[in-house]
Amino acid sequence: MRKPLLLRTSFGKEEIEAAKKVLSSGILSDFIGNAGEKFLGGKYVKGLEAAYCRKFNVKYAVAMSSAATALHAAIAALGIGPGDEVILPPITMSATATAILLNNAVPVFADIEKETICIDPQSIEDKITKRTKAIMVVALYGQGANLPKIMKIAKKYRLRVIEDNAQSPGAKIGKDFVGTIGDVGIFSLNCHKVINCGEGGVLVTNNARIAYRAQLVRNHGEVVLDDLKDRDTVIFGTNYRLTELQAAVAIEQFKKLDFLNNWRIELADYLTSKLRNFKGIILPDTKPGFTHVYYQYPMRFIKKEVGIKRQTFAKALRAEGFPLGEGWVQPLYFFPIYQRGTIYKEKINCPFECKYYDGKVDYRKGLCPAAEDLCNKELMLTGICAWPLTKKHIDLFVTAIKKIFDNLEELKLYERKTKKC
Repeated sequence: MRKPLLLRTSFGKEEIEAAKKVLSSGILSDFIGNAGEKFLGGKYVKGLEAAYCRKFNVKYAVAMSSAATALHAAIAALGIGPGDEVILPPITMSATATAILLNNAVPVFADIEKETICIDPQSIEDKITKRTKAIMVVALYGQGANLPKIMKIAKKYRLRVIEDNAQSPGAKIGKDFVGTIGDVGIFSLNCHKVINCGEGGVLVTNNARIAYRAQLVRNHGEVVLDDLKDRDTVIFGTNYRLTELQAAVAIEQFKKLDFLNNWRIELADYLTSKLRNFKGIILPDTKPGFTHVYYQYPMRFIKKEVGIKRQTFAKALRAEGFPLGEGWVQPLYFFPIYQRGTIYKEKINCPFECKYYDGKVDYRKGLCPAAEDLCNKELMLTGICAWPLTKKHIDLFVTAIKKIFDNLEELKLYERKTKKC
């Protein structure tokens, strides 16, 4: 068995010096939960927000403690609550749907396009009801969904669009950055992402009202409304604030985004060129005009064509020192809170059943067949296209895959033996 590859962090002396500077200042966070300049945070938080505005050509950016909290702030900022529905894909991190539940609205799951692994516009339109208030679009693994079509649907039905762009900073559709096309977009600075500060997120928008309400949600907003002489806003907030220490590190990381993305794209293109001739492995599909930044390199495994199970293939590749993800997550509606229809305590079924919600939510297994098929049988993920790995590592990865294909008969025999056991 080959020793598995270990990825190093992209942190360098720049992040270390930035952290030292903040620590030396003694001001690790510069928020105050009162009206005034510090209601919006300190210089590093504001500096990070300004950097996002410049890079992504948006009017407003609101730094948050995580992308998950930023998603909840987006739901709250849009005024979505009890009795409302939000349509989203079932293949995503759990926080995408949890953000909806936190405001007592109801997640409605639409199926995906297998080719892009992103939400299917036609399935969205099929799920729209009189209760639908927004569409939450997830840019998965480095590529945006079909936002041109989705924005037309949103306009037709007067719906808001939230972009969960945690995994795809820098991806584009035409000249527009993914995360800036809808009403509000979310970026992540979590430790697993392309750039990170441990934990953190940024909400972006071109709508002043959305930005203002998100800022209120971030910093105990209800306590300052009187001081702001704001009698019209009804909202409550909590502590979703990003520290100065995290923001300083994030600013240095943000400077490396283009470099790290370009590195991933170059390696992914090289890997694609090497895998084209392996029957039964379907490579990433990027639509014309779309830029894929390869947070992960997704592949589809067709058992009928390869001749062995995905599980066997992944196990063999791991034995060669290359971790391979299988399916990533279950469709979210498989989780107990959706199957049981309760998130509080027994016999209290809000928001799925309550006096404010007159719909009938559907979380049965089989709801999104493309998503279920992809998770259960086809999806494989590798992170081998990330810095500081090189084309030499890609060659080793491809050699390991070739070894599996050269030994398919032995692997089929292994499957038959283990099945008998």
